Amino acid sequence: MTMKSFMKRAALAGVLALGASSAFADVTVTYVKPETFYDLPFATWERDELLQQITDHFVELGKSLPPGQNLRIEVTDFDPAGRLYPNARAGKDIRVVKGMADWPRMDLHYTLEQDGQVLKSGDAKLSDMNYQQNFNRYFDTEPLRYEKRMIDVWFDKEIAPLKDRRGLAGR
Repeated sequence: MTMKSFMKRAALAGVLALGASSAFADVTVTYVKPETFYDLPFATWERDELLQQITDHFVELGKSLPPGQNLRIEVTDFDPAGRLYPNARAGKDIRVVKGMADWPRMDLHYTLEQDGQVLKSGDAKLSDMNYQQNFNRYFDTEPLRYEKRMIDVWFDKEIAPLKDRRGLAGR
């Protein structure tokens, strides 16, 4: 699968996952030049799988937005926690996190709209330098647990503060 077709599938998956139900907001995630992102897997299928997990997480967070709101996210840079090492024996690269200068970071542009009106828009630089010391609600076995926590913190601060979403969760 080419990166261009992956981006179309990721955007379509976000639209289909939420567009089918009017009870949820519409979330679209695109990746701008993902081949230039730092420290992503070399194999295309692994890279696509990793980016799909990030897309799915944004879509899941979008379920807490009020109906009629649309969130568009363009990820312009992404560097997951740790460092990636090739592993010829297992056939899949291995990510090693040491808690040093290997924290997760992401640059993105976002637009939050309701009924065609822009509610919020801007650029964000997400990072979590203390990613191994901060409380993390995701289990150790959760893929991209540090990145998901970093995205959660940004989402709760900039898009939908948790206090505003308590009644909307679990719809």
